[in-house]
Amino acid sequence: MKTGKISLRLERMHLSVRQPGSLPLHSAWASCLLLTIGCSGGSSPSPAFPQPVKPTPAIAVAVSGGSQVRIGSTVQFVAVVTNTSNTAVTWQVNGVDGGAATIGTISGSGSYTPPAVLPNPNIVTITAVSQALTSAIGALSETVLNPLPVIGSVAVMTTGSSSVLDVLGTGFVSGSSLQVMGVGVPTTFISGTELKATVTLPVGTTTVAVDVVNPDPGGSASATAQVQAYQATVATAARLLDQATFGPTLNDIQHVQNVGVSGYLTEQFNTPATLLPTIAIPAPTICVNTTTPCEESEWWQAVITGPDQLRQRVAFALSEIFVVSTDSVNARAVTTFQNTLANDAFTNYYTIMQDVSLSPAMGAYLNMLNSYKPGTVNGVVQIANENYPRELMQLFTLGINQLNADGTLQLDESSQPIPVYTEAQVQAFARAYTGWTYANVSGIGAPAKYPNVANYTMPMAALESAHDISAKILLNGTTLPSGQTAEADLAAALQNIFAHPNVGPFVCRQLIQHLVMSNPSPAYVGRVAAVFANNGSSVRGDMKAVITAILTDSEARAGDTNPIANASAGHLREAMLYMTNLIRGLNFTNNDALADNDVVANASYNSLGNYTGALGEKPYTSPSVFNFFPPEYVIPATSSNAPEFALENTASAVLRLSLANTVVYNKISGFNVDLSATSALGLTASKTGNAVTDSGALVDSLGLIFQHGQMSSAMRTAIVNHVAGLTDIGQRVRVATYLVITSSQYKIAN
Repeated sequence: MKTGKISLRLERMHLSVRQPGSLPLHSAWASCLLLTIGCSGGSSPSPAFPQPVKPTPAIAVAVSGGSQVRIGSTVQFVAVVTNTSNTAVTWQVNGVDGGAATIGTISGSGSYTPPAVLPNPNIVTITAVSQALTSAIGALSETVLNPLPVIGSVAVMTTGSSSVLDVLGTGFVSGSSLQVMGVGVPTTFISGTELKATVTLPVGTTTVAVDVVNPDPGGSASATAQVQAYQATVATAARLLDQATFGPTLNDIQHVQNVGVSGYLTEQFNTPATLLPTIAIPAPTICVNTTTPCEESEWWQAVITGPDQLRQRVAFALSEIFVVSTDSVNARAVTTFQNTLANDAFTNYYTIMQDVSLSPAMGAYLNMLNSYKPGTVNGVVQIANENYPRELMQLFTLGINQLNADGTLQLDESSQPIPVYTEAQVQAFARAYTGWTYANVSGIGAPAKYPNVANYTMPMAALESAHDISAKILLNGTTLPSGQTAEADLAAALQNIFAHPNVGPFVCRQLIQHLVMSNPSPAYVGRVAAVFANNGSSVRGDMKAVITAILTDSEARAGDTNPIANASAGHLREAMLYMTNLIRGLNFTNNDALADNDVVANASYNSLGNYTGALGEKPYTSPSVFNFFPPEYVIPATSSNAPEFALENTASAVLRLSLANTVVYNKISGFNVDLSATSALGLTASKTGNAVTDSGALVDSLGLIFQHGQMSSAMRTAIVNHVAGLTDIGQRVRVATYLVITSSQYKIAN
């Protein structure tokens, strides 16, 4: 029988072969089983059993890496691909290949860089897609955090009462905030490396803790900044300068903030006097006809430019107590008199009394010069002149009635004032002051007779032959014995007055009026008068102690923190102080070629008196010994003691407006001030381009200079609203300045 083979491929077949007496045979070759059946000689086939085949595993991708990352840094991810030889992956952020700027980018190697700005939401999905099988992916969630801020440096720049913190570093974002001394402050985001904030720091602060806090999710960083240790607020500094100088300047305000009130007073007490030069002979051109313009010119220059501002201001106050006037005195003698007051301003009140008494200007003005002892000379009856002794007591030292220690009147049992002195005592003092005349031209020794040549530069000298040597009964029963010299009688007579209890309250009240306020309380006067009586070291009349007491008293400083603490405080700015305040505050410069020439008078400085003269004041030109205004002047129809208002009327009010207009339009002869668009105030008025914002900054700058940074909100709003509509920046500056310096709030120095 012929033999052969048949091959069969069985796919997915289930075969069951059952033989007698046997179990079914399940095919182990159910899938793709190859059977080979051989036939030979009718014999039965022999089956072959194949081995099983394992299934292929699926491709998988696993991703690992950090779970959060801060803006500004990166995080590395790793993708592991299994069950394939192709391990390459495509990286995605939120399903975007390679990511995008708003959600962050990821490199081909798996390095993820967060976006510059925190995404919303701040959780992104990082995905690795198998390049062998795109359905095979691995993913994880990544939290994006704001950067951790790092402070590199903190600069502190203080202007007025505010300090600007300039914080440099890294990791700052929009929304980063500054905390100063643990308190959050409004913060300006400049860039990712700079933040700024304006804060008010406590006086005396030397260091300040600064924190940068980034918005959530984020973090914070801390630093300590060195701060200029301010010893006074801007209001205190500016108000002190208003009281103690001829006008605040920005530089001086900053300086007083640095050194404090007591530090500034100490500096000023140690600053040498600025003295007026002797008027040349022959006189300069502007003084050919009269030497008064020379004296006035030098006075203006000294009080405006002198570094000894407190000394000059006190000398000015003394000149309005011890009055002399060029109306009847040679200006050369007045120049010497001014220097006497400047030199003596910080000495002792007795020294001032003595030097004023021997001044040739006072001698000529109130007739102590050449006052002869009673008797008959060449057939002419001589009487000791009573003018100086009367005014010395009435106006310069005692007043006319007995005072209590606080300056209030003492009353008798009939409730009437009690006179301090009698006419007989005036006559006794007059005789005590006889025998004084001009010193020799050389100034050495006393003259043998009344000289024919006036010596205006040296103290008067005694001519003993003209002095009354009889006994004199003075105050409180004190008797000057007979036979004393002119020098001895003068010294004893002045000591008799100086020791009187009226001197302290009478003089101190006037000094307070000239420096601080028109109507001080009796308590204020009493506190200062107590210092006059005893400076703490049993010294009477110590001017440094008295001035310190006046300027540091609680009433003087009350307005530093509360400008309306005392509605009756302050005083009207008299014309000369109004002028000097404007010149100094607006930083006028003198453009006269002779401005600093001590030999040839400066005509431009002299011209300032032309403006103030129209308002009732020029240096040393008082119409009487009672000064330009009496200390006891009361505003009509009121009970307000306000001396300077004696010069205020409808005409002077209008003329002051005219003067202000002259100032802002730069028409002060011989002077220049820049109020243009390119000036410091002009740049302030146009800094941001926002008219209201810039006008506010301009008005605040003017308010700092002229109103101690304490301008009322109503006044500020009114001026800002008015000038914001002016597109010409120079005009905006001029109008704002005019409105400030003509306001009632500025006219009253408070």
